[in-house]
Amino acid sequence: MTIQQAQKQVDDWIKQYGVRYFSELTNMAMLTEEVGEVARIIARRYGEQSEKESDKNKDLGDELADVMFVLICLANQTGIDLEEALKRNLDKKTNRDSERHHNNEKLK
Repeated sequence: MTIQQAQKQVDDWIKQYGVRYFSELTNMAMLTEEVGEVARIIARRYGEQSEKESDKNKDLGDELADVMFVLICLANQTGIDLEEALKRNLDKKTNRDSERHHNNEKLK
């Protein structure tokens, strides 16, 4: 699935099941909430915090997909073509950072 296909599929889902998009502000709050759920899993599963029994069955992939879903909602409702935006972003990073990371002593 391309990013454009994902944006269309989310838009179709919203129209069929979601009635309408939540406001941009509500979706931003929801995105923050979903990122927090990802952070909780990462901190406990891969960081120093111990994982609570209730968190052990949490699916990181599912939580990351929740982040993507809300991010795509925000892009759709603000008219952003995420595929094109990502291409431009990668070009920007390539031009800016083409040697930066290779020359970073901390990464060697």
